[in-house]
Amino acid sequence: MTRNPYIYIFIMAGVSYLIRVLPLTLIPREIKSTFLRSFLYYVPYVTLAVMTFPAIVEATANPVAGALALVVGIALSWFGRSLFTVAVLSCVTVFAAETIMGLL
Repeated sequence: MTRNPYIYIFIMAGVSYLIRVLPLTLIPREIKSTFLRSFLYYVPYVTLAVMTFPAIVEATANPVAGALALVVGIALSWFGRSLFTVAVLSCVTVFAAETIMGLL
């Protein structure tokens, strides 16, 4: 059974639209609650992280290689490396980890 990819696109568009429109329609005045403001600010970032993390781990032949690349990417980002450097060294980490695990 094949799934229609447009269904996922419409659901994603609807959720993105609702996240932005519901606060405007349900709360007509400015939101003064620091907790609610920070919650609404971080929802898109958390959603992206929740969608990205499983893809990083499951995109490789071995989930351990994906997890190692994730750790390397986080460490390099923490120390201020460029996006290109993080991407290249994460790919090198996956390649090295899968090569070593293939030899074992």
